[in-house]
Amino acid sequence: MSDSKLSALESPPANEAQCINDLAARLQAKIVRDNAGGPMRRDAHPKMHGLVRAEFIVEPDLPEELRIGVFAEPGKTYPAWIRFSNQDGTIQPDINADIRGMAIKLMGVPGDKLLEAERQERTQDFIVISTPVFVTRDVEEFDDLIKALTGSLWAKLCFFLTHWHVAGNLLRSMKKHANPLQLRYWSTTPYLLGTRAVKYSAIPRAPATDTIPDSPGDDYLREAMVRQLARKEVVYDFAVQLQTDAAAMPIEDPSIEWPEALSTFRKVAAIRIPAQQFDSPAQRVFGENLSFTPWHSLPEHRPLGGINRARKIVYAAISTFRHAQNGVPRREPVDWTI
Repeated sequence: MSDSKLSALESPPANEAQCINDLAARLQAKIVRDNAGGPMRRDAHPKMHGLVRAEFIVEPDLPEELRIGVFAEPGKTYPAWIRFSNQDGTIQPDINADIRGMAIKLMGVPGDKLLEAERQERTQDFIVISTPVFVTRDVEEFDDLIKALTGSLWAKLCFFLTHWHVAGNLLRSMKKHANPLQLRYWSTTPYLLGTRAVKYSAIPRAPATDTIPDSPGDDYLREAMVRQLARKEVVYDFAVQLQTDAAAMPIEDPSIEWPEALSTFRKVAAIRIPAQQFDSPAQRVFGENLSFTPWHSLPEHRPLGGINRARKIVYAAISTFRHAQNGVPRREPVDWTI
């Protein structure tokens, strides 16, 4: 593939900074509205199914071209925390169709990180969800979506009648599932791998076996995780998809799925979630107080594209706000101690 067909270059639109500021303010107001009288929760993925201990094991025979950043040392094992969640901004029964999240935090990662305030931290986050595409093309469209969803019925109708592709992405992405530990997850947005652009995917090694209960409780996804991890470990393959064609695999539009026909996902690590008990009250509180952002990152894995640029500002603002409101200090974990 010629270099002319590759591009990890970003091209922010002129109005993006204003859209990001509007989005941050809108989401903070939504948190206050949705959590009146209670603790301030995340604007998205507030319902946690479970926070689990895991190991992130770099492939022992990784090709030289992929030995970058956290993957630089084949066979290296990082301790990790992984948080599984529902995407919807309100706490609702698990049977509702939704996007599910898998937020991975590696620990013991040496090297300066991207966020100036956390440069010396030793964590690296990877955030993946249960759909290969983001719902909107860019930050402006996402800001308009949040404005519509927090507005009147007429505002919602007007938005979706003029944004059919967003409605289609939502319908395809929001599904009912039986067990978060048996789903495949994607980053949807691109990241650097050295000088190349990639997307990530976490792929369960074993086929899905669970089915949705006939009479599901509100928290049946957490219950499914509790049952499975009481019996056996769960293993994922963590894979990267290298950009091979800038036109077909754009940086700035995460609503476009990168075709696997052009570039297959290549395994770079294994995620091992050992059998464990994770559903204690203390561990739930610990999981609620953790913050995840793709900008908890080495420069070699820098987030790319407008949605990720917005995440840098919005995630930091939301995390700072909710921790301050809840009277909880913000800190990065260093090990599996709660």
